[in-house]
Amino acid sequence: MNRAAWDWSLTDLTSVEQNGCTVFSCFSCGGGSTMGYKKAGFQVLGNVEIDPQMMRIYKQNHNPKYPYMMPIQDFKSLPDHELPPELFDLDILDGSPPCSVYSMAGNREDKWGKEFKFREGQAEQRLDDLFFDFIDVVEKLQPKVIVAENVRGMMIGKARGYISLVLTRLRQIGYRPQLFLLNSATMGVPQKRERLFFIATRNDQNLPLLKLEFNDEPVLYRDVRSGLGNSINPISKTFQRWNKRRPRDLNMGDVTEREESKMVNFNTILVKNQKVPNTIASSSVFLRADVPEHLTGLDVIRIQTFPRDYDFMDANVQYVCGMSVPPLMMQRIAEQIHLQWFQK
Repeated sequence: MNRAAWDWSLTDLTSVEQNGCTVFSCFSCGGGSTMGYKKAGFQVLGNVEIDPQMMRIYKQNHNPKYPYMMPIQDFKSLPDHELPPELFDLDILDGSPPCSVYSMAGNREDKWGKEFKFREGQAEQRLDDLFFDFIDVVEKLQPKVIVAENVRGMMIGKARGYISLVLTRLRQIGYRPQLFLLNSATMGVPQKRERLFFIATRNDQNLPLLKLEFNDEPVLYRDVRSGLGNSINPISKTFQRWNKRRPRDLNMGDVTEREESKMVNFNTILVKNQKVPNTIASSSVFLRADVPEHLTGLDVIRIQTFPRDYDFMDANVQYVCGMSVPPLMMQRIAEQIHLQWFQK
């Protein structure tokens, strides 16, 4: 019996047929995108990452040829002669600029235009500028294709003007951008994760418009559930909330509908056996709906489609997964890019 697509290991990558195309990853974090490209047969040459802990983990799992542990602003300022020639002949430049300022959680507009640390150990920076720093790298390296991922919140309210600025800037430097709003639940990923993808081709490539349509059968939580989770403290507020909100009715309707929390702590999410789990976020609390338990680490790994042998070293599993693109999601996109644009 074939293993499910979400059940895999890093060692499986040794048997993937290479397609001859190259990728360089910006804002790489733990390498969710990197693993997706590798699963699709691409060679990932290296990465840029500002977080020392994430870079250590990335090196441990991916052994990049050209790692750059620095802010994207420093990378884009490096003299061309200090960069390897391979980076000026890329098939894809990939990037997922940190996107918390466009998340729908909290008072997001209050964060726009202000400097702050994304987390401890990182330099203060304006997160809403990072997409344009990434575009500066695009202009510097001139890849054939760029792929940039961000949150759905960029399409809502005042943030839509930001999208317009991004598209205008891409056109100014000679690229033809397309926008795709994709849900990983339709791509074989056991997770309802809606993300916006900017995919653009260099004008001189004369490539057709990319078509991305996915309609896979949903993968439910019961399909990936593993073992016993840590018990919820019975005297905690979390337990009170769990007991109040846990479902008594098993008829849950649409299995892919996103669960909206009604409690004060919007970061506490109940995961139901017969539904696709919600987006794995780095700071949310995920509880099993039928028993007073947290999700297991293996649950999180499977929901995010990370490999079972991934070495998280000293990092929190949920943090690394929550900050990453699900590898299977990126694999599906990369396969279509290769099929429609690069395959001879």
